Amino acid sequence: MSSKTDEILESLKSLSLLEASELVKQIEEAFGVSAAATAGAVIAAPAAGGGAGEAAEEQTEFDVVLESFEASAKIKVLKAVREATGLGLGDAKAMVEAAPKTIKEGIAKEEAESLKKAIEDAGGKVTLK
Repeated sequence: MSSKTDEILESLKSLSLLEASELVKQIEEAFGVSAAATAGAVIAAPAAGGGAGEAAEEQTEFDVVLESFEASAKIKVLKAVREATGLGLGDAKAMVEAAPKTIKEGIAKEEAESLKKAIEDAGGKVTLK
């Protein structure tokens, strides 16, 4: 980080809750944005060129990550992963045992949700990123 951003961060840390609230209002007025969507959008929008639409872009590609699985459901999870990835038995087993592990990367939302449901139904815990 630059020294300027470090200074700003330190100044923000010292603000009281009332002062922080006033700062948010001033940022909203100065840059024509709203803090209602997310706090990150208020700060990111000016840096991105001032357009709040850029910060609100919907994610189109997802990574499916196997976080963990129930020990009793290992074989079912292994079959679901193998079916989804097309891997051989040994490779799929290594992938499942390495959890947390990314199963698929950069896939469409519908496919990611379908894969998540299949693995969760088999007894695994999955997150989409």
